[in-house]
Amino acid sequence: MKYVKLGTTGLDVSSLCLGCMTFGEPDAGTHPWTLDEAASRPIFRHAVEQGINFFDTANTYSAGTSEQIVGTLLKEFTRRDEAVVATKVFNVVDGDGPNRKGLSRKAILGAIDASLKRLDLDYVDLYQIHRWDPTTPIEETMEALHDVVKAGKARYLGASSMYAWQFAKAQEVARRHGWTGFVTMQNHLNLLYREEEREMIPLCADQGVGLIPWSPLARGRLARAKGEQTPRIHSDVFGNTLYAATDAADGRVIDAVERIAKARGVAMAQVALAWVLAKPGVSAPIIGASRPQHVDDAVAALALTLTPEEITTLEAEYVPHAVSGHR
Repeated sequence: MKYVKLGTTGLDVSSLCLGCMTFGEPDAGTHPWTLDEAASRPIFRHAVEQGINFFDTANTYSAGTSEQIVGTLLKEFTRRDEAVVATKVFNVVDGDGPNRKGLSRKAILGAIDASLKRLDLDYVDLYQIHRWDPTTPIEETMEALHDVVKAGKARYLGASSMYAWQFAKAQEVARRHGWTGFVTMQNHLNLLYREEEREMIPLCADQGVGLIPWSPLARGRLARAKGEQTPRIHSDVFGNTLYAATDAADGRVIDAVERIAKARGVAMAQVALAWVLAKPGVSAPIIGASRPQHVDDAVAALALTLTPEEITTLEAEYVPHAVSGHR
């Protein structure tokens, strides 16, 4: 395993982050394809054995049961001072009603305590806003997040998918008031969705913000031949909204990944992930794994260097996409 600094911080993280949305009770929340604690255990253990020390979850994943499972497995397989634990705030965990989502002071201060209880931790290393909240003044959000850090409940702050102008505004508000700013951007980036290359990635590179892209394999689409179906693809409503409109063009990109993978004698996932890892500013892509082999493919991608010709081939069929994933 390779380790890198997270953005311009002094925090050491593995070059791969284990995405823990896969872990959760299948009958909780909206992800029926998730793995319960018993099924999650061998994957989590294997990831730790391969040197992964960076784990990403969210309060809303599987109605909070992802955080519960992650908290349990962390105690079984890692030392707290070595693990880097990230979670998120914004979406509803369960039920409806006022003040159950968003980035108000009330929502943030309540959510961090609830997350720490589910994780059974005193603090998280990275606390991230899951999306932009247009209904709350950004000043209120940034001050509340700063207070979470100063209370010792989070070590660093991060943000996830939003427009570059929104991210720049949040950072400027924090700077102006002397509040804690964001050190990471968890954005949507893969060979099927490259719109972040236009604004967000250059902004983060200029400001030294570490990139921890989500869905580097496009919800598994870049890990298998075009048209090959899985239970998750059928039930992944959010994933289908991201890619359905560009299916034909995306298919040509997938074909290119398959050709290069066959020529190299490696898994398609390794090729697709190697492309993300080579992007400037990327600290650690967030990988999902439902089998130990998925972890092995991701680790193998760290040693795969694509040639300029291969990168050109992989990028040649891309067409501009409508901005997606920000809501």
